[in-house]
Formats: sequence, C-alpha cells, structure tokens
Amino acid sequence: MMRAAIVGLTEFPAQKISAGRTMTSLEMAAILAVRALADAGLRLADVDGISIGGIADTDLFQPAMIAEYLGVQARFADVADLGGATPAGMVWRAAAAIEQGYADVVLCLTPGLGWPAEHDMTAKMRRFGTSSYLPGSPQAEFEIPYGHLGQNAPYAMIAQRYAHVYGYDGRALARLVTHQRRNACMTPGAIFETVPVTEDDVLSSRMVARPIRMLEIVMPVYGGAAIVLASEAAAKPARNRPVWLVGHGEMVATKSIFMAEDPLDPPIANAARCAFARARLTPTDIDVTQIYDCYSITVMLTLEAAGFCRPGEGMAFLREHDFTWQGDFPTNTNGGQLGYGQTGLAGGMGHVVEAIRQLSGRAGDRQVKRARNAFVTGNGGIMGEQVALIFQGD
Repeated sequence: MMRAAIVGLTEFPAQKISAGRTMTSLEMAAILAVRALADAGLRLADVDGISIGGIADTDLFQPAMIAEYLGVQARFADVADLGGATPAGMVWRAAAAIEQGYADVVLCLTPGLGWPAEHDMTAKMRRFGTSSYLPGSPQAEFEIPYGHLGQNAPYAMIAQRYAHVYGYDGRALARLVTHQRRNACMTPGAIFETVPVTEDDVLSSRMVARPIRMLEIVMPVYGGAAIVLASEAAAKPARNRPVWLVGHGEMVATKSIFMAEDPLDPPIANAARCAFARARLTPTDIDVTQIYDCYSITVMLTLEAAGFCRPGEGMAFLREHDFTWQGDFPTNTNGGQLGYGQTGLAGGMGHVVEAIRQLSGRAGDRQVKRARNAFVTGNGGIMGEQVALIFQGD
C-alpha cells in the first residue's frame, strides 16, 4: 500500500450571496482544478482521479462531465453524498484509491453554488428548509407537516437536551464564537475579516431558536475550494511540502434527529476513535483542530464526543482554553464557517484546506507554531453523518 498526501489547495474568497454569481458550478470547478494543480506544481495531464461534490449543472454523470470538461481520463471517479461531511468523506476515499493503486493524482473539487441552481425549481422547493420533501420520505410524511423544518430548530433541540442533562453556559459558547471571529480577522477572504465581535455582541444578538442566537449560526456565502492528493511518487516533484492523511473514520447513523437514540452521543465518537486508532495517535497528540461548525453547539459537542474532554465537560473546556491561532487549543484557525462563511459544501472543504495550510507552514500571520498533527471533522445533516480525519505534516 502507498501513502497519500495533499500537495495542492485553493479556495475562492467568501462573497455575499446578494452579490450574485455569473459562473456555473462547472466553470467554478474547472477554475478550482487549474488553481489547485498550479499550487501543487502539477498539470492536468497528471490527473487520473476525480472526486466531486456540489455540481449543480447536472444530477447525473458528474465525474464524467468534469473529466470531459477538463480533458482528463480518470481511473478513479467518485461522488460522495454526506451533506456537510461530504468533503471530508471525499478526502479519505481519494486517499484510499491512491493507497490501493487505483490513482496517482486525485482532484477533490467542491465548487460553490452556480447560477443554474439559483433558477432550478428543485432548489426553490428546498428553500423552505429540508432536503426530503418528496412524498414517501419519512421527513415528508412525519416531520414537515408538523413544522420540523430546516436546521435551526433541530440543533436547538440538541442544545436544549444538553442543557437539561448537563447545564448550559451561553457565555462559554459566545467565547468560542469570539475566538473564531478573531481567527477570521486574520484570514484574507473571510466574510467577517473586518468584523470582530465580543461575547456581549453574541449574547445580545437575536434569538433564532432557543437557546441558539444569530451569531452562533453560520452565514451562507458564495465560495469554493479544492485540494490535490497524490501518491508518494507523484508528490515528490510537487511544489509544496506534503501533508499526509494518517487516520480517518466515518459513521453514518441517522438523517433525522428524531431517530437518534441519544442526540448527545453523535456518530463522530465512533468516527474519531477509528481515526485515532488508524493514526496511532490520541487527542493529546493533536496540535490544531478544524471542527465542522455550522453552530457553536456543534463544535462543543464534537470536542466532547471526539475525546478532547469528557461528556458534560464541554462548557468548562470552552471557558478554560484559548481557541485562537495563538492560543493553547487552536481551533478553526481561519475562522471556521462561523467566521469565514459557509460556502455550501465547500465550507467543509475549507476545514481541510486550513489544516493543510497549518501543517505545511503556509498559514501566514495566523500560523500555529510547531503544528504537526491536525484533527478535522465533517458533519452532515443533524449530527447524523460524521467523518474524522487526521493529517500529519512532514
């Protein structure tokens, strides 16, 4: 078996949706591919694997369309469907293909929303906040008629359950948000690059779904991200210092939070255990974490479940640690999605991109000192689809 390394990366700066888009997602994917390969010092002719997520131009044959558009022939082609965990899932699948010898250079592409999706009738139907609106799906039959829509309310239910079992400290969660916003203020292209916040700002922001407030929720934006994975042989001529995927784990359990046996025991616990076992590392070995952060409560619950603190100790953990890039527990050092903006599926890829930047020493003014091991998560749906990745720098 060979090892797989990330050798190239790129992402678009976050842009307000109100600004509009003029490119299709296919065009965006092509630009991301060229830029990521240029960053790696590789060519389109080197590519023999494609993994894609977030193409709005077609529902079928997405890898074939990308291969045709780019003029490459892929020995490995993949489309993942794990919601926000899709990018992390794409990465370990691409790495597995390389390790098994099915490909040498794999493009993982997550373009942002292109203009066709904005005018697509299906997209318009989904705007009321659910993906399973078609007759026959359990959500359409048993949840939508009772008003259980979107993500705000289900995540608020998780937070309320946590408050009932362990207690709730809104200021601790606000502290996490302010630290991530400080990281965003150090990140060129972040949607909130010039907008710091205080704990009081977070606590005084509008209540959206009790106890979750507006500044604890991601802001959807336009964007896109891509990475290039390569085998050891293909990584040798690459321009950048390689970062190796040394551990991964995935666990898919439920689509609806109402079917979760215990909402405070998410599948990331099993995924993280698997990733740490594969990497032969423990949480104490991690130097920087990039935690999927659609909501502040998501980060705290993930830290507990992944073993960085024990269940019920998450609020104290948030109070006791510094999560900025120069703190004792650097987390979401580009601001995460709460600070950079949620660029659709590319938001999850942004966590991967930032981990690679940190481990390859390319994070600029927010560079974490002596960063060698990074822990990254992906979260799909309402904590029901989870992926954990562990990267290691040379």
